[in-house]
Amino acid sequence: MVLSDFLVPFIAIMLAELGDKTQLVVLCLASKTKKYLHLLLGVISAFMIADGLAIVFGNMITKHIPVNNIKIITGVIFIIFGIVMLIKKDEEPTKCDLKKPFLSGFLLILVSEMGDKTQITSGLFATQFNPYIVFFGVISALILLSVAAIYLGKHLLRKLDPKLTSSIAGALFILIGLFCFIQVIY
Repeated sequence: MVLSDFLVPFIAIMLAELGDKTQLVVLCLASKTKKYLHLLLGVISAFMIADGLAIVFGNMITKHIPVNNIKIITGVIFIIFGIVMLIKKDEEPTKCDLKKPFLSGFLLILVSEMGDKTQITSGLFATQFNPYIVFFGVISALILLSVAAIYLGKHLLRKLDPKLTSSIAGALFILIGLFCFIQVIY
């Protein structure tokens, strides 16, 4: 069970965030600085706060709402996110202007993560799995993607089709939603 508490959020967040606007922001910021470590620390700090808060609130919800109701709501939300990801149009190109890498990375990521599908998804995972392990899985995925965006982003974005990545993430979200319904039945 512990392995799934880590792997499910890790893989879902990894696929959902790959090529997302947040990673495009990181890529853009990385192209404007040579202080990659400062940028990475700012980005990670923002992810830890935004997704950490979502996980805390997701875990607190389980103490006040019956678990089967949460699973049904979670399943519906995952399916909706999956469908939206499968039908969404391309987003506008991201622009950025970098003054201080840590502060710029922190503020831009914190603002762009608030209410984002991956932040909400992190909170939903905390209703289903151990919140500490979910946090570790989510943050591990976000750190890995942020490092890739900073150091290899331009090369990766030329090689990967964002539509295919979004379709895979959407299908995965729908499957996770259906799995939530199956948990209620059994």
